[in-house]
Formats: sequence, structure tokens, C-alpha cells
Amino acid sequence: MISSIFGRTKPINYIILLVFLFFFYWFVHFFIFQKSYSPEQLLGQTAILGFLSFSIFVVNFIALRNKITGGNSLAILFYTLLIVLFPEVLIDPNAILCSFFLLLSIRRILSFRSLKNIKLKIFDATFWIMIASLFYDWAILYLVVVIVAIYFYEPKNIKNWLVPFAAIISMILIMLAVLALSNNMDFLWNHYYFDFQFNAVYFYDWSNSTILFLYVSIVLLCGFLAFLKLGSVGVGKIVTMRMIVLFFFIGLLVKVLKSAPDTHPILITFFPAVVFITTYVQSIKKDSVREIILMVSVVVPFIVFLTNALMK
Repeated sequence: MISSIFGRTKPINYIILLVFLFFFYWFVHFFIFQKSYSPEQLLGQTAILGFLSFSIFVVNFIALRNKITGGNSLAILFYTLLIVLFPEVLIDPNAILCSFFLLLSIRRILSFRSLKNIKLKIFDATFWIMIASLFYDWAILYLVVVIVAIYFYEPKNIKNWLVPFAAIISMILIMLAVLALSNNMDFLWNHYYFDFQFNAVYFYDWSNSTILFLYVSIVLLCGFLAFLKLGSVGVGKIVTMRMIVLFFFIGLLVKVLKSAPDTHPILITFFPAVVFITTYVQSIKKDSVREIILMVSVVVPFIVFLTNALMK
């Protein structure tokens, strides 16, 4: 049943997931975390929801355009299910905005493979990462992905190595101009201090640590199984998957470095996670087995969500 709905790319798939995400977003805010907002704050939260909803389209675009997954909507299904598994990401606007701009960055990085307009793509990817770092300072670590991508695709052109510096300088100049106009020149010094905010309470909580451990373990297992099946698909696809692996591990590093009580950067690991999970599910030959795994994948996040909600 699930395969018949999300096994293809249909407009109805977007409608189902976006409508669910709309109601789930407000349910988490008002009933799970019992938030209250003024009319101005409510408008801001609606804008954040808009960025999250558009992220669904970006995830699907990246997966289909770069042929990472097959012609289906499983990637956005799993992306939505991970949000159900980690509902706390919905109350962290920085996580949603940082993730959105990192998605725009990885969209450009994965398109390096065509070797067309690569300097423009390097500039765009670096620029989007710099914007993402305005929400999480440690997101600047994703510049490593840009450097590695240049090394893999076109390392002999010296100009390619200079483009990231041009993008960084451009971003700094724009930020200085905006901050000068808003009379907030201390923002950069106060924001980019790169402290280690380890939230021991979060990791010592058995429910949080168990869910996080199982999430990372399942994603890594699916990633390993996906790599086993890449032997005959060509070097291009293997390099792309290596970029996604790097993206995932940097996301986990940011999660550890930025784990303050109200900070939930686990969201930035969702895209590489859904790539690995979707790739593994697609590799299952038996339709009945694949359908069972999909059903379990849908049911389990809701069981975990309801269990945690009742325990609060």
C-alpha cells in the first residue's frame, strides 16, 4: 500500500506530507511543548513552517535531479518520518533555517559532477554554507565538504580553490553592511565564538540517547548496505555517496558540539540519512519484504512519538 502511494513521484504525495506536516507542526508547538505566541510571533512561526515545507521540495529535487534515489517519493516520506521521530527539531527555528540553507548548498555541491559552471557552483555552495552558519556557528564546518568536492571533481584548476575565499569575503562584506545599517556590529563577535555546548542532560536521558543511538546505527547500517551495492554503478555515483557520508558525519559532529537544551541540530543530518535509508529500501527485491519494512518505518516513529508524549 505504501509502495503504491510513494513508489512514484505524484503531486498527491506532496499534498499528503505537507498537510500532515502543517498539522503536526502546530500540534507539537501547542500541545507537546505547550508554547504560546503573540500574533507577531505566530506570523514568524508560520514563516519558519514555510521554510520547513519548502525543504521537502528541495530534498525531493536533490534526490531526483542527481539520481541519488529512484523515481519515487520515499526520500521525502522518510524525511517527514524522521521529523516525527525527533519532534523537538520543530521548536528550534535555527535548526530549520540552518538545514534549509545547507540543503541549498548540498544541491550545488552534488551538481559539481557535471563539471559545468563549476566555479559558480562552488561560490553558491560556499555562500549558502556561510548563511547557514548564521544560525549555527559550527555549520561553517561544512566548508570541508566544498573543499573535498573540489578535490574529487576538478582539483587541478587553481581558480577553483580561490572561489570559496571569494564567497566567504562576499558574505562577510554583506553582513558588515547589514549590521552597520542595523547598528548591531557586535553580532559577528558574539555569534562566531565556537564554544563547545555539550548538553550532558540530553545524552544522559535514556530515551533521548537510545533514540539517537538507534537512529545513527540504522542510518550507518543502511549506508553500509547501500555502498555494498554500488560496485557496478560507476565512479560518479560512488563519489556522490561519499559526499553524502561526509555530510552526515559533519552533521553528527555539529550535533555534539551544539547540544544546548534548546538547540536541536540533528535535523541537518536528515537528508543524508534519508538517502541511505531510501537507497537500501529500493534495493530490496521482494515486494512483500519491502512493504513490511515501509510499514514498520511508518509505525515505529509514531509509537516512539506517542510514548515520549505520554511520558512527559
